[in-house]
Amino acid sequence: MRIFVLCLVTNDSALENFACQTKDVTNVRRRIELIQDFDMPTVSTKIKVSRDGQYIMAAGTYKPRIRCFDTYQLSLKFERCLDSEVVTFDILSDDYSKIVFLQCDRYVEFHSQHGRYYRTRIPKFGRDFSYHYPSCDLYFVGASSEVYRLNLEQGRYLNSLQTDASENNVCDINPIHCLFATGTAEGKVECWDPRTRNRVGVLDCALSSVTADTEIDGLPSISALKFNGALNMAVGTSTGQVLLYDLRSSNPLIVKDHQYGLPIKSIQFQDPLDLIISADSRIIKMWNKDTGKIFTSMEPEHDINDVCLYPNSGMLLTANEDPKMNIYYIPVLGPAPRWCSFLDNLTEELEENPESTVYDDYKFVTRRDLENLGLAHLIGSPLLRAYMHGFFMDIRLYHKVKMMVNPFAYEEYRKEKIRQKIEETRAQRVQLKKLPKVNKELALKLIEEEEEQQPTRKKKQKNLPNILTDDRFKVMFENPDFQVDEKSEEFRLLNPLVSKISEKRKKKLKILEQQEAQEQEEEEEPEGKPSDAESSETSDDEKGWVEEVRKQRKLLRQEEKVKRQERFKEDQQTTLKPQFFEIKTGEEFRSFKDSAKKQKLIKKTLGDRLKLEEKLGTLSVSDTTVGSKQMTFKLKKSGQQKKQQEAEKQHHQERKNIRRSASHLKSKRGRRGPF
Repeated sequence: MRIFVLCLVTNDSALENFACQTKDVTNVRRRIELIQDFDMPTVSTKIKVSRDGQYIMAAGTYKPRIRCFDTYQLSLKFERCLDSEVVTFDILSDDYSKIVFLQCDRYVEFHSQHGRYYRTRIPKFGRDFSYHYPSCDLYFVGASSEVYRLNLEQGRYLNSLQTDASENNVCDINPIHCLFATGTAEGKVECWDPRTRNRVGVLDCALSSVTADTEIDGLPSISALKFNGALNMAVGTSTGQVLLYDLRSSNPLIVKDHQYGLPIKSIQFQDPLDLIISADSRIIKMWNKDTGKIFTSMEPEHDINDVCLYPNSGMLLTANEDPKMNIYYIPVLGPAPRWCSFLDNLTEELEENPESTVYDDYKFVTRRDLENLGLAHLIGSPLLRAYMHGFFMDIRLYHKVKMMVNPFAYEEYRKEKIRQKIEETRAQRVQLKKLPKVNKELALKLIEEEEEQQPTRKKKQKNLPNILTDDRFKVMFENPDFQVDEKSEEFRLLNPLVSKISEKRKKKLKILEQQEAQEQEEEEEPEGKPSDAESSETSDDEKGWVEEVRKQRKLLRQEEKVKRQERFKEDQQTTLKPQFFEIKTGEEFRSFKDSAKKQKLIKKTLGDRLKLEEKLGTLSVSDTTVGSKQMTFKLKKSGQQKKQQEAEKQHHQERKNIRRSASHLKSKRGRRGPF
């Protein structure tokens, strides 16, 4: 699929001047210039085409202005500056004679051919409007729950429509049955009948846009709305989803996610190919409205503000966050417009003479390759072209440097070819099975099952994954902890018939081990005969299987009895001997429970130990004024310290008792007198 970006200049003199100013002459030759001065001073916000297809209207800044381009003359028709920025506008007539502008300062301006005709103001800040042709009503939505109606025939405001939303973002009117729809900030679409001014239905698009694969940060609101025919309606959300509805159903037919999480700016329908053209600020996507399959996508260099599809053609016009407004021509979508029909001839010539790819004669190298070749100093020079995570360099230069750096490359290539031929001849010999170190019998069982299934498997049938080659089960054949214990009770009960088959596998294992030992001793592989195909034996019936299980259970019980008798004999023979433990100096022996407690404390985490110490009173935690925490510990006292403290307490207590008795005697003498 070819997509042509058309730059916008017209006559030959302008093209020559542009070529003189541009250094890259080949880039200028590849460009197709269409319209003169098709740009804005800084940014373009909205772009539309008149119904007759002759005029292209674009709004932008700075200063706020509107420009009209005449496609028949391929030049600028007129330019008008405005008092404030344009939020959106609409062309009411077939040409540019009747235009309505909704501005960011709540003003609505009406322009005719000569200029501004009239301006009025709406109560709240507007975000979008639609024109109802049968009644000549303008419906304004914005930062309010009301939808304002302005009748252009009577020249006055009519009763507004009261919605359940806090704010309304976008609106549209169906061109066939004139159903009015408004998208709310809560993620709902309310549909109204203009004839009765009653609400006829509500769609909860926010709930329908959230699927298992989508990730959203907040509540999706409606950012774009477009009708197609009598029954279809496309809704764009602020989280990057596009929902296609049939008006007869409350569930969407298709939910398409742009995967960028950016609000949908514009939605257009391309009926000949049943495509929907949706755009956010980063990408334009074209996809089938029946299947949702991507047709193509475009990512411009600058952010997108608006997209307009030229009627009945394959041309797209975009308003960007850049002075230049882009024009894309996609021949698959439709023919070129009448005023630039020469584009079809150009595209046919390009298809007849396909150009070679730009990087056919170049070699892609990374930074590490350049360092190995000693060409890191060429980074930033014209000899290297930066691309993705590396660079493109001339293939001739690459071969020259490769020969200088590694002159023995041919010898290495020759040795590699010889090695490959030797391996091919070895493949014709009998291949020995190399079994893993762990679970050899299980690996042999899997190999045998795979060999049995190969002849019965159909050609078209997909190969099933093998456990031996699967990395997820790699450890099972490497780690000895995963070795199957065939003597265990569980294995013998679950696999009672394995014993017969395992004997055959053990014989095979011995043969394979002998072959591996011979292979390690000899330099070349021994040419041996494949193992004889053993006669396949039919499995026992259910009765035989039950009898085998019973036998295994009896054997297990007998083994358990023998083990119990052996343990009992050992217990009778063993005599208990006293064990002596040495106590450290300065410590007292209390009981064996203290050592058990210490071991339990050592196994516990730091948090649990701190909690125990808080309960015992040896630790206290307090908050400081700065916001940090302070911890104080009280050390435990040893036995000697405790004895010393007790002796000191007794000494102090004796002295107190002596003082009390002395003072008591003095008081008695004082009462009796000296004699």
